[in-house]
Amino acid sequence: MNKKILIDLIAILLIALVVVVGYKLSPLLLPKADVVVQPDAACKLQNGPCRVALPEGGSVELALGSRPIPLVKPFEVRVTAEGVSLDKVEVDFAGTDMNMGYNRPRLAARGNGLYAAEVTLPVCITGHMEWQATVLIEAGRRRIAIPWRFATGSAA
Repeated sequence: MNKKILIDLIAILLIALVVVVGYKLSPLLLPKADVVVQPDAACKLQNGPCRVALPEGGSVELALGSRPIPLVKPFEVRVTAEGVSLDKVEVDFAGTDMNMGYNRPRLAARGNGLYAAEVTLPVCITGHMEWQATVLIEAGRRRIAIPWRFATGSAA
């Protein structure tokens, strides 16, 4: 009887540990933003760079490497900021219809408001994939998210 109580107590402690670790890691997987800026839905990243105005002034442009956007092949992602100083820039790539794993590179400052990194997107077995590239920027004490959509593959 005491052995069963001990096993139950250990199981409850392990569950509590998993909950606490999940809670602590949730900002990493699901970033919180102070402001979400909706870009123009008519702009297609697979065709070229897209720009959005920020609510407190300035603008941010996202450009994805070569055309067409390659899969399983490195390409450069660039974020250019004008009229605003950024402390940190990341781009979170997520499949809109399918979980493609964690893919959030931090972009390095290259000067003159340019931030860049090399990225590789995984391949989808269907050949066509809808993506969301959420630019996560920290400017001062504010965290801004800009969710852009684009497509890769044969129907892009």
